[in-house]
Amino acid sequence: MHEPIEPYEHGRLTRPDGAEIYWEASGNPEGQAALYLHGGPGGGLGRGGYRRRFDPEKYRIIGLDQRGCGRSTPLACESHETLDANTTQALIADIEALREHLGLGQWLLHGVSWGSTLALAYALAHRDRVSGIVLTAVTSGSRAELDWITEGIGIVFPEAWDEFSKVAQPGERVVEAYARLLRDPDPQVRAEAALAWDEWESTHVSLDPNWEPGSMFEDAKERENFALLVTHYWANDCFLTGAEAVRERIGELEGVPGVLVHGRHDVSGPAITPWLLHRSWPGSELFIVETEGHGGTEEMELSSQAISRLAG
Repeated sequence: MHEPIEPYEHGRLTRPDGAEIYWEASGNPEGQAALYLHGGPGGGLGRGGYRRRFDPEKYRIIGLDQRGCGRSTPLACESHETLDANTTQALIADIEALREHLGLGQWLLHGVSWGSTLALAYALAHRDRVSGIVLTAVTSGSRAELDWITEGIGIVFPEAWDEFSKVAQPGERVVEAYARLLRDPDPQVRAEAALAWDEWESTHVSLDPNWEPGSMFEDAKERENFALLVTHYWANDCFLTGAEAVRERIGELEGVPGVLVHGRHDVSGPAITPWLLHRSWPGSELFIVETEGHGGTEEMELSSQAISRLAG
């Protein structure tokens, strides 16, 4: 990992539908371009710790807050009418528009958690624009993964899941129930649903060796915005079904250097996902960290090393 740095440039990219995407650049303005894609959906860039995974002498490091979250506007929780246009395909278009805006030919992609799904979806749509891919806490947006994290893992935490799942109507997936409640016109209903979602997230990550007790979000608006975007995407299978499914298409990335880093103790996202992707992605590398869960310090160090190895 490298020393903390601050952006030397930032801006907003206005999209045709009025969304404004916040972006920032750090490192070497003349270096190899690299794009960081944050988790969530809806996690945002946060305090910028992602920059430490890139050698600032070698890379022009680009980060963006995906539409609807962070410093991008409007926030999803303040503009429910924009949610239907907030899809994986829209995010891919935002990313490609940013690449063109910055005048970049190719860039290396680094995605964490949901960001790894988005990185793969973008690479499959714009393969020639990608020089390499480094993924951490790997996900692919499949129905099996989404059902596991919202329902299947309930066999590990039956007491918490029983309470969490009570909001679902007969025949309704739990994630669909929360997506519905988080768009309810009553702010109290939305606040209660966001808190319940936060408590469930905190529960199923509790087996991670790096877990610390407490809420994921202290700020009520941030909590609601995150839960709204996550459930919106997950209720719609991350908009990656059929011909858009990542896992079934991963072989198309043969020839693109890829590194997958994952924690063995990641109960929320079991190691079967990166293993299946690696097995179908010729030339990719897979590193399983035996002592960590969803994105620990060793995983981040291995990811940083992989990013350095892929520098042109």
